[in-house]
Amino acid sequence: MPHLPRVLALVGPTASGKTPLSCLLAEQLNGEIISADSRQVYKHLDIGTAKPSREQLKQIKHHFIDILEPTEEYSAGQYGKEALSTVKRILQRGRFPILVGGSGLYIRAVIDGLFEGPGKDPEVRFQLEQRLREEGAEALLEQLKKVDPQSATMMSPSKPRRILRALEVYYITGKPLSKFHAEQQRQSDIEFVQFGLHWDRKELYKRINERVDRMMQHGFLDEVRGLKKMGLSSSLNALNTVGYKELFEYLDGKLRLDEAVELIKRNTRRFAKRQLTWFRADKRIRWIAMSTQRDFEAIAKQIREQFISI
Repeated sequence: MPHLPRVLALVGPTASGKTPLSCLLAEQLNGEIISADSRQVYKHLDIGTAKPSREQLKQIKHHFIDILEPTEEYSAGQYGKEALSTVKRILQRGRFPILVGGSGLYIRAVIDGLFEGPGKDPEVRFQLEQRLREEGAEALLEQLKKVDPQSATMMSPSKPRRILRALEVYYITGKPLSKFHAEQQRQSDIEFVQFGLHWDRKELYKRINERVDRMMQHGFLDEVRGLKKMGLSSSLNALNTVGYKELFEYLDGKLRLDEAVELIKRNTRRFAKRQLTWFRADKRIRWIAMSTQRDFEAIAKQIREQFISI
């Protein structure tokens, strides 16, 4: 049987170097980048989402960046279908697609598809929503950790609807949502080869702290001020995001600026830890050792050679 066309996927936690490395690989492989970032899809969220620079976007064709207004809703399921179609179109044009991102659910949606799940059960949903009001999202997340710890690793109390849905699936079917995802079989005519960027945890956390400082120096607060002037707030799903929600709290007088910045660093580190937990559960990922002693040219060469040899 003929070999399936292969697509390179570059994954890893925030601040791991995916953007510069993917741009370098795209230059070398006649490639186009498919962003798998659940926040870079939104317009006006530039500094806080660490979007590629204007120069990078001009030099390399990127997909799924700046496609929606922050007020619009977008799901991983929608993304998965649209991104897979984009991969196929890029291949048909004789170019090389590179799937790049840190949103584990987006990556899974493209590679494996997503379990659609049973329909909503009004009684179960009512009971869960009542518990949410009475006990709070933290309590529901603790319950999810007991029945579906894998799904819980990528959920936060700031996104209670996702927690509710995972619990609803479990209570309706008696089966964790993560198990449905693991059993999901999507017939694909494309082979995805995943590479993950691995940093020593202390070094990664240092990179995160330094990147937050650079974001603040480059106008992150002004970006959030602009969003506030547009009438937007962190009550929107797009803006209920690490970095944005803390700076909105500062602008609302709930935090001092130094407190907000320290919270952004702490919450970003916690987010990176959840990302790593998610990606390490996927045994198909080939991990690339990263360090300050290695330049991206050498890392790109290693990835190219491994990809070709598979």
